[in-house]
Amino acid sequence: MTTSNSRQSEHNVDSVFLDRWSPRAFDDSVMPKADLLTILDAAHWAPSAFNYQPWRFVYGLKGTAEFDKLLGILNEFNQGWAKTASALIIVFSDTLSRPADGSAPKPFRSHSFDAGAAWGLLALQAVKAGYFAHGMTGIDFDKAATDLGAPEGFHVEAAIAIGKPGDKSVLPEGLRAREMPNDRKPLSDVAFEGSF
Repeated sequence: MTTSNSRQSEHNVDSVFLDRWSPRAFDDSVMPKADLLTILDAAHWAPSAFNYQPWRFVYGLKGTAEFDKLLGILNEFNQGWAKTASALIIVFSDTLSRPADGSAPKPFRSHSFDAGAAWGLLALQAVKAGYFAHGMTGIDFDKAATDLGAPEGFHVEAAIAIGKPGDKSVLPEGLRAREMPNDRKPLSDVAFEGSF
């Protein structure tokens, strides 16, 4: 199997899973809105309990007031590198199942699990489209909910920066050495037959 980096898998997985990684150095380019909407469209095809699709994405493209607003929600460390991304996204999930028949909402147990599935597909579609996505939780969660007008019952999950890879020289010196795909624990450390 051919990959764009040195990652190796214990099993014969598709190269897209090895090619996907989370860079911080982006090329500061503008992304066509159609490219971002294609990436988001792939995310919204994620599997979901009862097809409820609890994920919601608030996005901003580089060069817009929306991008600047989302950048201001990231913590100072993440702002330092995410400013060169082409798009920023804040991911929300609905913690309540809201039946179409108008009956009372009920707690939705798998909201984060389902939103995570959507994030995974987003990251893979980004790679297929020539971009990379970097998820992060270094954000002001309360500010995200307030400033972005999250409805009651919506949970802030994470932020995502998307862009084309840039030269690592744009990063603070301490991050440059880390700007490469990392490996994973052996599968046997995370997958157990029958019980832990």
